Amino acid sequence: MKRYTLDDLAQLIDHTNLRPDATREDMERLCDEARRHHFRMVAVNSVQSALCSRLLAGTDVHTGAAIGFPLGQTSIACKVFETKDALANGANEIDYVVNLTEVKAGNWAYVTDEMTRIVEVCREAQVPSKVIFENCLLTHDEKLRLCEIASEVLPSFVKTSTGFSKGGATVEDVRLMREHVDARVKVKAAGGIRTADAFLDMVSAGAERIGCSAGVPIIEEIGARMAADGVSSLEL
Repeated sequence: MKRYTLDDLAQLIDHTNLRPDATREDMERLCDEARRHHFRMVAVNSVQSALCSRLLAGTDVHTGAAIGFPLGQTSIACKVFETKDALANGANEIDYVVNLTEVKAGNWAYVTDEMTRIVEVCREAQVPSKVIFENCLLTHDEKLRLCEIASEVLPSFVKTSTGFSKGGATVEDVRLMREHVDARVKVKAAGGIRTADAFLDMVSAGAERIGCSAGVPIIEEIGARMAADGVSSLEL
């Protein structure tokens, strides 16, 4: 159990807009909301890295680029290039999608190589790296094997989902990942987290970062509850 102030909880949020039709105005709104609520990061498609990093200049809100998103179906070389390009354009966190074709083929050497090369780029740049599993498409054993690989490679986070497939984060998956990945690797829950209760459940299960597009109503609801209860922190 850990105590969280409202700002502590806001700092767990990766404020997300990954829609393919997102406009410049949408990006401006996303960054303004992240700044006002003191979220940890904005999560955007990598092409938006330069714009968002400019909009967030002078703040401690990070720009997170999604790599190989949402399918993960590009080569390792493409993902490495996209990672480097996003970093060169101001991104300072990276979330990439594993190659599920190779996962399903049991080609764990490929999966390990992909993870290692992307994490190494992030490590050299001293930015967090997050590996998206897309758990709704995986078997239990595949999830465990990815946790084992992550425990060897040590990305900053393992992440449940893109939010663009047939399912999103579940409390059970967050607990599974937290139990089976090295303690040095954190867990990010993302996909379908739209309510304050769902958010708090993910944190209680062990998530140390939450990716969602509903961060503003979530944090406002939690703040209202805390004010009504006359408390300045929550134990989760």
